[in-house]
Amino acid sequence: MEYVLETSALGKSYGHFKALNNLSMRVPKGSIYGFIGKNGAGKTTLIRVICGLQAPSSGSYSLYGKKNTEREIVKSRRRMGAIVETPAIYLDMTAEENMQQQYRILGLPSFDGIEETLRLVGLSGTGKKKSRHFSLGMRQRLGIAVALAGDPDFLVLDEPVNGLDPQGIIEIRELILKLNRERQITILISSHLLDELSKLATHYGFIDGGRIVREMSAAQLEAACRKCIRIEVSDTKPLAKVLDEMQLEYEILSDKEAHVFAKVNVSQLALALKKNNCEILSLHERDESLESFYMNLVGGSIRKEGV
Repeated sequence: MEYVLETSALGKSYGHFKALNNLSMRVPKGSIYGFIGKNGAGKTTLIRVICGLQAPSSGSYSLYGKKNTEREIVKSRRRMGAIVETPAIYLDMTAEENMQQQYRILGLPSFDGIEETLRLVGLSGTGKKKSRHFSLGMRQRLGIAVALAGDPDFLVLDEPVNGLDPQGIIEIRELILKLNRERQITILISSHLLDELSKLATHYGFIDGGRIVREMSAAQLEAACRKCIRIEVSDTKPLAKVLDEMQLEYEILSDKEAHVFAKVNVSQLALALKKNNCEILSLHERDESLESFYMNLVGGSIRKEGV
């Protein structure tokens, strides 16, 4: 698998405080990578480091295979667009003027593409309206438009839906999916809104205390949070035989425990197991939410409300 971003034991300290602590992560090319953590977990620090706004205290990272210690890292960063903390826009300028200013900063030869980008983010009809009069969602979309200047293929968004109303959240979500699916842009989204990320992400990195505690694909997370029946029996060998005969999907956890991913007729199962000299010791439903999964990983609480 090809990775756009890789970090290896990355550290960033402020005095005795370790904002990043031996952080290792890998963002696959073409993915929407949900970077999940509580406020203060180190999400923004990581983004500032990979954008070149701060230098790491230890460890290393690479963008498109170029290490941060190599000169070529500058070229790799040109393939990035980012919103760090808040959208970098000029409130006394129109959407078009903001885009023109970013084109000048990047040294782009012409303003070709500005109209298309503004249309993409839904701001083509704002005319001479200054961005200070935009809604919060419009400012966020303008920030994404500015980040898209230079046609990057890696987009980094720091809490892109924070503070938005439900309609604004939906608009940002649809824009992110469109950029990923139609333009094949790899997107790293930092957020503490778990339910919203579950509507977007193809991969996840869970961060706590400046360290990645778990990386997984959306499929792996879905399996981890999947509704099932946890059953404890005297012996899982006959249980597996009976479940195969009943054509039910299951996972054997130990010699006494298993997960069954289907509705079970308990009386029918108990009778079949009794014929195979197996006894049910306990049985209960298990339905772990994304929030409880995170809490089991790192403890504490995290906001669940979603985009």
